[in-house]
Amino acid sequence: MRRHVMLPTLQQSMYFIFPESVGWYRDEAQHEVERPEGLWSTYSLHFVISGKGYVEIEGQLYTLQKGDAFLFPPYQEQRYYSSKDDPWDVRWVHFYGDQIKEFLLEKGFLRNLWTLKRNAELEKAFNELLLEAEAHQILRPTQLSTLMYMILCEFMSYASPLTVNRGTESVDRILALLPEMQRRACEPFNLEEWAELTGVSTYYFCKIFRKATSMTPLSFITLCRIQFAKQRLIEKENWPIKDIAGEAGYTSASYFNQRFHEHEGMTPSEFRSLYMKGSFS
Repeated sequence: MRRHVMLPTLQQSMYFIFPESVGWYRDEAQHEVERPEGLWSTYSLHFVISGKGYVEIEGQLYTLQKGDAFLFPPYQEQRYYSSKDDPWDVRWVHFYGDQIKEFLLEKGFLRNLWTLKRNAELEKAFNELLLEAEAHQILRPTQLSTLMYMILCEFMSYASPLTVNRGTESVDRILALLPEMQRRACEPFNLEEWAELTGVSTYYFCKIFRKATSMTPLSFITLCRIQFAKQRLIEKENWPIKDIAGEAGYTSASYFNQRFHEHEGMTPSEFRSLYMKGSFS
């Protein structure tokens, strides 16, 4: 049994989150998906109701069964498939949103593999989304967005990391290091120092960091610095931009302006001006 609905991708969407497609596969022993790195532009969330299936991540095979789930970020290589002997009953949804990456990062949802302490609420929210999409397609986008957000929140409420073998140990080391990296983000960034703290080479540190967070170490540092700078810009309204840049870890004010604009779509001065006009109240 296959039920799935494809939805158009909204351009310049007003919604925090929106589904791209939603589906339910049951007793489909031939269900198999393989996507190369860099191809898939949406998040992919699957959770298993019954049966068994497999996920391959960087050459390692993981068995998933009732109560397990997997979450792939955009552009990651994906390979997963149902057991032939005990086909899984799997629900899935692909979704997107401009701030989803930061939201999941803040909440610590950077892994691929999860297990659900309970899934009744998640299954109910999923069924409502599937029915809505089947009945109305894109006619009620606010309803689609609301139900998609409910699915994500239910998943995050009951999900805990799935540790099925030692393949997740390196990821654990990176995740444990993130709070300290965030705390020291405005200090000069030294890749060798962080790799040494993790006990691996710089090459492998970058590899497992990307696996754990879907970004490079420097991208994470930049994200933390921009967050710090935004807070300083509204707290210290009279401070010169160059002083804010220095506090955020940038010796060059012009480079700070460039990175800030890349992330926020405006200069630091424009951001501060918006706040002083009450745009964030």
